[in-house]
Amino acid sequence: MKLPFRLPWAHARDRTSAVQEKALHPRPGTALALIAGEGEARWTGRSYAALAREGFMKNPVAHRCVRLVSEAAASIGFLAYRGTREEEGHPALTLLSRPNRAMTGADFLEGLYGHLMLSGNGFVEAITAGSGSKVELHLLRPDRVSVVAGPDGWPSGYDYRAGSRVRRIAEDGLLHLKLFHPLDDHLGFAPLAAAQVALDLHNAAGRWNKALLDNSARPSGALVYQPKEGGNLTSDQYRRLREELDEGYSGPMRAGRPLLLEGGLDWKSMGLSPKDMDFVEAKNGAARDIALAFGVPPMLLGIPGDNTYANYQEANRAFYRLTVLPLVTRTGAALSRFLGDVTGEPLRLVPDLDTVAGLSAERDALWARVGAAAFLSDEEKREAVGY
Repeated sequence: MKLPFRLPWAHARDRTSAVQEKALHPRPGTALALIAGEGEARWTGRSYAALAREGFMKNPVAHRCVRLVSEAAASIGFLAYRGTREEEGHPALTLLSRPNRAMTGADFLEGLYGHLMLSGNGFVEAITAGSGSKVELHLLRPDRVSVVAGPDGWPSGYDYRAGSRVRRIAEDGLLHLKLFHPLDDHLGFAPLAAAQVALDLHNAAGRWNKALLDNSARPSGALVYQPKEGGNLTSDQYRRLREELDEGYSGPMRAGRPLLLEGGLDWKSMGLSPKDMDFVEAKNGAARDIALAFGVPPMLLGIPGDNTYANYQEANRAFYRLTVLPLVTRTGAALSRFLGDVTGEPLRLVPDLDTVAGLSAERDALWARVGAAAFLSDEEKREAVGY
């Protein structure tokens, strides 16, 4: 049966065959082998798995940013309040200190903040363990959870998929934390997704540098066949020349070996040098963009060329004040409502700023300022500093 039209990939296959045929029998004065492709960029997907694999697992800057934010945020404890009164032995604090048998409180919070950094979403499920009197908190991987919308468009439940099994979770049985997403009503937007272009540039620069050290497995240029008497290379001559290039001039052990040309062959460079590409600055610029998306001062990552802050201490204080504390505060507010329903006792979780080493200078200044206020009573001074 003859098709009335040609399929798109048929055209692509024909063009590929034509290019290969021209490479085997080039016209006089043309490049022997075309080592170039279409200038089309390829970007990493924005799914949780793609960002986690290409960012957290393969990129040192993204990995350090996620670890820096999640570990710093997890190190800040919470204070439980019922109204204006602090409750030191509140059941929610006990539950957060040991959410389940496999995780400590720091592990749990670090995983929760890491999910928020990589996917923009964090899911916490409360389950009843043992005889039914003990409650445990478990983190659910964001890529396994999907929102089930009700007739009114708002979430009515969640589906958790693990392999081929699907489990429906009630809307009030799961805590869903999400970062602001301007185009999605149900899911959050990952900070790493905003740095997708910088992430791919940084990873591509690393791969290019490694390929350059390995001699790129082929010369970065083209051999031009220009015999005086004219004519083309035969297929056997072309294949023999390719084999000699691969065996004698490719690979890290043969880097820098001079190329011996004869019989009308001439070498034409087709690549850009690292200096022409401004390789180092381009890679550092991509690293700064990744750090910017996470809210981490580049000075804390050792990225050169950034002098936004006067010193390391000021950059560390800005990191805690502008990035870590807002994240911990909004997480504490969400956990307050959820754990209040779980434990049956209303509460308000507030970050314990006295445990934040990065803000010790601000706390010292506050205590000194309040302590020097002679017009305040001791009770008013305690209330002013948060006690």
